[in-house]
Parts: sequence; C-alpha cells; structure tokens
Amino acid sequence: MSDPRPTIRLDKWLWHARFFKSRSLAAGVVTAGKVRVDSQPVSKPARAIGPGNVLTFVQAQETKVVRVVACGERRGPAPEARALYEDLTPAPKPRPTETQGANPRYEKGGRPTKKDRRDMGLD
Repeated sequence: MSDPRPTIRLDKWLWHARFFKSRSLAAGVVTAGKVRVDSQPVSKPARAIGPGNVLTFVQAQETKVVRVVACGERRGPAPEARALYEDLTPAPKPRPTETQGANPRYEKGGRPTKKDRRDMGLD
C-alpha cells in the first residue's frame, strides 16, 4: 500500500515558505478569503495542502501563483523556503518609461519659461 500524501496546514505552509512574517498574518489572509487552493476560495487556515496544490493569493499588492512542491519541516532560511514551491506568477506588465510617460522632457536644460511651455503645448 502506498504512503498517504504528506499534508500541512495552509497558514503554516505560507509562513514556512516565508510569504508572511508571522503565522497569524498568514491565517488572517486565509480567513479573509484572499487565498485560493486549486482555484477554489478557502477561508479556513487549517485547510490541508500538500505537494501538487496550486495556491493563488495577493502579497504586497502583487498576485502570487505558486505550486506546492514540499511541505517543509520548519521555517528555515530563504533558500530552504524557496525549495518548498515553484513560482508560476505571470510576468508583471511593463511600466511606462520616461520616454513614454506623461511628463514631457525639456531639452534645453533648466526650467522651461512660459513661452517654452506654450511651445510644448503645456499651457
């Protein structure tokens, strides 16, 4: 008979993988319903997860998508924590650069005069 799949509490795993500074912060995010396990919303921190589950959650205003690779035994250093998951987060949208941005550049140096601003179409 095969061994049962190893599982761990969702809040504990998020803390072990260093996505949150404390386990209570991780539990708060889960309780608020801001975590999905295999695209199903979860509201209980005690939800059992294991290798193969895909988690989707917001961290620091960035949506994270990770696949659980291992449960982990402890909250170790960052390299050990990175080994617990595979990052599936899509690449962020490119931010506008200064050449594409809303603020035009003044080529002559210094602050533009009122006439310069009128010529640029700003006034």
